Amino acid sequence: MKRHIRLKGAMKIYFSWPLILILLLVLMNLGILPISRPAAGIMLIFVLIYSIAALLLFFFDRQRVLREMVDFSQSYNQVQRKLLKELAIPYAVLDAEGNVLWGNNEFLDLFECEHIRHKIRDLIPELPEDLRPTPESDVSLTVTIAERHFLLSMRQISSPEFEEDIFWQDEYEEGKTENGILYTLYLYDETENILLKKENEDQRVVTGLLYLDNYEEVFEGSDEKSRMILTPLVERRIIKYMQSIDAIVKKLEKDKYIFVFPHRYLEKLKANKFSLLEEIRNISLNNTSVLVTISIGIGAANDTYTKSYELARSAIDLALGRGGDQAVVKEGDTISYYGGTSVQVEKMTRVKARVKAYALKELMEAKERVVVMGHSLADIDSLGSAIGVCAVARTLNKKASIVVGEVTSSIRATLERFRESDEYEEDFFLSKAKAVEVVDANTLLVVVDVNRPSYTECPELLAQTSSIVILDHHRQTGEAIENPVLSYIEPYASSACELVAEILQYVGNGLKLRPLEADAMYAGIMVDTDNFLTKTGVRTFEAAAYIRRNGADIVRIRKMFRTDPEEYHAKAKTIAAAEIFEQRFAFAIAESEGVDSPTVLAAQAANDLLDINNLLASFVFTEVGGKVFISARSIDELNVQVVMEKLGGGGHMSVAGAQMDDCDVYTAVERVKTVLRQMIADDEIKI
Repeated sequence: MKRHIRLKGAMKIYFSWPLILILLLVLMNLGILPISRPAAGIMLIFVLIYSIAALLLFFFDRQRVLREMVDFSQSYNQVQRKLLKELAIPYAVLDAEGNVLWGNNEFLDLFECEHIRHKIRDLIPELPEDLRPTPESDVSLTVTIAERHFLLSMRQISSPEFEEDIFWQDEYEEGKTENGILYTLYLYDETENILLKKENEDQRVVTGLLYLDNYEEVFEGSDEKSRMILTPLVERRIIKYMQSIDAIVKKLEKDKYIFVFPHRYLEKLKANKFSLLEEIRNISLNNTSVLVTISIGIGAANDTYTKSYELARSAIDLALGRGGDQAVVKEGDTISYYGGTSVQVEKMTRVKARVKAYALKELMEAKERVVVMGHSLADIDSLGSAIGVCAVARTLNKKASIVVGEVTSSIRATLERFRESDEYEEDFFLSKAKAVEVVDANTLLVVVDVNRPSYTECPELLAQTSSIVILDHHRQTGEAIENPVLSYIEPYASSACELVAEILQYVGNGLKLRPLEADAMYAGIMVDTDNFLTKTGVRTFEAAAYIRRNGADIVRIRKMFRTDPEEYHAKAKTIAAAEIFEQRFAFAIAESEGVDSPTVLAAQAANDLLDINNLLASFVFTEVGGKVFISARSIDELNVQVVMEKLGGGGHMSVAGAQMDDCDVYTAVERVKTVLRQMIADDEIKI
């Protein structure tokens, strides 16, 4: 290619300086002339000689200098071309359409091609279609080529600038781009770094805690011979399992273990869904009717061993708070759940209830006021347990109030009875706006029947006081109220009213429930147990008996549960329109228009649908205030809590629910079906 070579820039200024100096010397000569004509004449001779020499150099010798500069440039470009062609890093130039216009030897060898006429996505299929660097920002991503890992870096350049480079003109001229855009591509081999990083990650120590959930219950119900057999049998299963993951295990107490193992085995444990849970559950002796279950908490942190242990502690607390018989893995802020398919074993000892009762009493005595809050769209269990807490405050001469938001038909009759009674002050029930004004640092905030902050009646209150107590029977999730001063979460309990009833028996101070309070608490147990058919244990009936002795009247309570003809008809219509999915699940949509409490109606319909033969679970959907509420129910063959957790909800093994605010009711139905299909495919559900 012929080019007209012109001086420009700094080189042009450099060659112009001799001519500029001629002008300067002429001016000097004119300045000397008035002083001395002889001196000016002599100087003029030298100026003429200098001018002739400068002009000869500028017009005749310049071409020789330029030729030598071009020779040097060509020599330099040849060296540059050779260096780039033999560069150890694969390097290529692409046009705007992704065609490879030029590639160095490493690039051609990497893809085992002799020529460069390829599209880059034919060579690297995993490249995104919209991969487009800009002049302001390069693009970098990791790709795999021939089982090696590369960091791919792309940069945009303009083709006019690149055309000036002589060293690749011959190859570029054929594939010249029209729009003036080119991309340079670099491939940095990261294989060794990635392998070392993975090896370092695999060797990272993971901390785990393993607790026997029901040690006391199992051994209290067995004879001495069975105990001697059962203990080593459980330990042998645990040690054998730990050996398979190269773990070091140490027994801390009779029912507690700590273990550490390399991180590379964590994925293996997840893949087999912590099969140790099933192995321990299958241990049985003829003299023992109670299954042995364990809970596992695992913490994996990148920074310190202490942090891993803290995560493991948090994970085991979460596993126990969710009912046990499961494993919880915490990796930073990520939480994974495994197991949790067995029915929670009721604990026969009441030591914990007595300890919590004394702690609650001391906390109330230290504060000026008590405010109790349940979950949004309160039901009778939430209200009844709140009323029971207020009864404790009354015996301690502390002012107590209950936060009440939207009133549904499930609690309207109870609220009216309390408001009509002269025994309660006008501010016994507070609106959310009033509660925000009342709660301060000297207030004890008691949260009942819920442990997720976003589900509470007024989440703003949680930030207004540091003295927070949680009394709940729902399984815990990753979302939790931070730093409560007292937490009593027992998933084995049938209802929050049952927990509060046990606490009332240990408060002392001559506590005696009033008839209205007893009715509300008894009603809470009845509703959450579906008239004592679901999740009832010995302690459930003992709590009900205590409330009955305090004046609960079954006739009054039954009248409280009666519904309007319209709601009864709406429930019957919902059940009649139910769809059977996969022959084992019932799906129904409850209308919310004209219904006072759509969520209560949905829960009742879900309970009734379980009376159909061969069903594993029922799911009833209703839309209220722009949100879709799901009521999920089962008997004992499916853990509906696991299903609802995959959709952001939670609950119990047989009673669970979820809320969705980003879809309509029909989309929510499809989402639940998708979750069930996936669980069936993963063998989490057997049908």
